[in-house]
Amino acid sequence: MTNYLSLSQLNAALSLRDLSDPDAGPHAMQLLLADVVAALERLWAVPSVTHRLNPLVATADNYDRLGYSPDDVTRDSRYSRHVSPTVMLRSHTSAGIPALLDSLRGELGHYDRLHVLPGLVYRRDAIDRTHVGAPHQVDLWRLRARGLLGPSDLDAMMAAIVEAVLPASEHPGVRWRATPARHSYTAAGMQLDVLVSQPGGRSEWLELAECGLVAASVLRGSGLDPRRWAGLALGMGLDRALMLRKGITDIRLLRSRNPEVQAQLLDLSPYRPVSTMPEIRRDLSLVLSSEAGADVELLGDLARTALGADADMLAALQVRTVTPAADLPPAAVERLRIAPGQVNVLVRLVLQPLDRTLTDQEANALRDRVYVALHQGEVPELIAG
Repeated sequence: MTNYLSLSQLNAALSLRDLSDPDAGPHAMQLLLADVVAALERLWAVPSVTHRLNPLVATADNYDRLGYSPDDVTRDSRYSRHVSPTVMLRSHTSAGIPALLDSLRGELGHYDRLHVLPGLVYRRDAIDRTHVGAPHQVDLWRLRARGLLGPSDLDAMMAAIVEAVLPASEHPGVRWRATPARHSYTAAGMQLDVLVSQPGGRSEWLELAECGLVAASVLRGSGLDPRRWAGLALGMGLDRALMLRKGITDIRLLRSRNPEVQAQLLDLSPYRPVSTMPEIRRDLSLVLSSEAGADVELLGDLARTALGADADMLAALQVRTVTPAADLPPAAVERLRIAPGQVNVLVRLVLQPLDRTLTDQEANALRDRVYVALHQGEVPELIAG
């Protein structure tokens, strides 16, 4: 059964500021995007066109016309934001590609252009310091008629992206790698990772982008002959790219209302940490109907919805343990009144507003709001009073 967004949920999603859009006010994300586009323009000596499209898209454009199979799990309303049987909030900016390709049917001569599709996307995600439910993304598609594009062009594109996001002059010794990846709308797909230094000196490979050659099936779906048309497709998360560029470790800072933080989000200079508020932890002992419900992304999405405007106070939601009813001690079964087949899930909330310190009473109230939204058992355990 598909669950559809309520009008209030849809309005809340559409009212969220797109940090990549200059019309919504200046932000460092726009400067980073401009650097990326300029790097590709220089690499190929081709013009670019930026498309700012409505985030409400046809479900067919988001999935079917990009080659997703009818039974793909990402179609489930637990993962996607459906408005009606045929309309949804896009789960990736690639949803704008089918209409773009349709518009090129009349191009009969030579054609070579970079198409830039930035904006917010909407999906279920975990709650931690690097993920949000409505991240920013950009699709960068070079489309060419009467000319070939191949793996060497894709390699050059990835190198240019890395240099634009993490210029060697500011990030000496930056390393990147490309590993094979499968995408429904590309051939010779790759995942682009960069090696990043973490606090304490540890290094970690982090995904920066996904890319590949435009699949012939996608071109044919818009009436474009793959013998005449070719393309390169790359999708990148702008939030992570900006965090890497500036050295920001908490994605919530990108929308901070703290004047000291906001002033630093108008350029691409390294971020200077502003005094952070102490975090408060609250643990929940939940009863869920099945182990499948103990998915950190699903629980995170429910928690965000429950907290509404206060969702940015939740820095992280972590699933600590999942225990079937049959494995619990009799005393716990009695206390929780847990039924056979249900599970006991211990969840930790990390509460940490970016601009003030929470009182214990406020933290308890937030904890209870999340608990009520997640708990499926008979006996509630509320602590706010």
